[in-house]
Amino acid sequence: MKQLVILSGKGGTGKTTVAAAWAHLASQEAPIVIADADVDAANLELVLAPTRLETHDFVSGNVAVIDSQGCTACGTCVTVCRFGAVVAGNGSYAIDGSACEGCAACFYQCPVQAIRLEEQRVGQWYRSRTRFGPLFHARLFPGKENSGKLVTLVKQHARLLALDTGASLLLVDGPPGIGCPVIATCSGAQTALLVTEPTASGVHDLQRILATAERLRVPALVLVNKADLSTAKTQEIEAMCATRGVEVIGHIPFDEQVTRSMVGGQPVTAQADSPASVELRRAWERARALCLG
Repeated sequence: MKQLVILSGKGGTGKTTVAAAWAHLASQEAPIVIADADVDAANLELVLAPTRLETHDFVSGNVAVIDSQGCTACGTCVTVCRFGAVVAGNGSYAIDGSACEGCAACFYQCPVQAIRLEEQRVGQWYRSRTRFGPLFHARLFPGKENSGKLVTLVKQHARLLALDTGASLLLVDGPPGIGCPVIATCSGAQTALLVTEPTASGVHDLQRILATAERLRVPALVLVNKADLSTAKTQEIEAMCATRGVEVIGHIPFDEQVTRSMVGGQPVTAQADSPASVELRRAWERARALCLG
């Protein structure tokens, strides 16, 4: 079983469009498992229209809670809290959960043991069924942290199912950027497909995600989306990749059918004669030959 992760140095490059198209193409050849690792802003399900089979809470980290009955209002918790999470009210103190970092300083320093630590429910993860194969995806609640841990959880369950069912491929739609969720997404991957666009920010952020893949020792391939919008920037991307020994496996042209397909909840490759569909199929065949053969 191979792991292919699809990443981008910035949002909006067409990463999920490519992920949906390749899920469509790969599932026609062999059983696959799909994971959406963009837990902060998951949207692959908008195209795959999954049917949820399981819903699980994601619990991570602690938050302090003060027992108002036991609190003597000594103010020790205010003194030791470095995050300003302790607030005064009604002759005692309380914890602002949005500011609490769960460091437990107040818990250990409270002289009357009126503070306890409670686990936080910060998100949910799901196992679903799609027309292209099983999908594991998740949602981190707004303002919550530990998205890297949630990504690891999603990938772990997807990988186990892929191994149990003999799937040939675990296809992962990763998050944008280069932060902890991206690092967690790359764990165990054999290949990273980096989707970029021919703009100044696209070139800059491609450099960052290429450096990240190199540091994590994950072989990378590059796919240029809307490549015909700037020939100069596309050539700049090709030259940069050539100096790093990274292959550019495709150039997807601007195609209004992409928008129509996404709005309709379909991968663009369902329209076989679409220019973008033709190039996505060619890019998939090249990627399959390089990393899945």
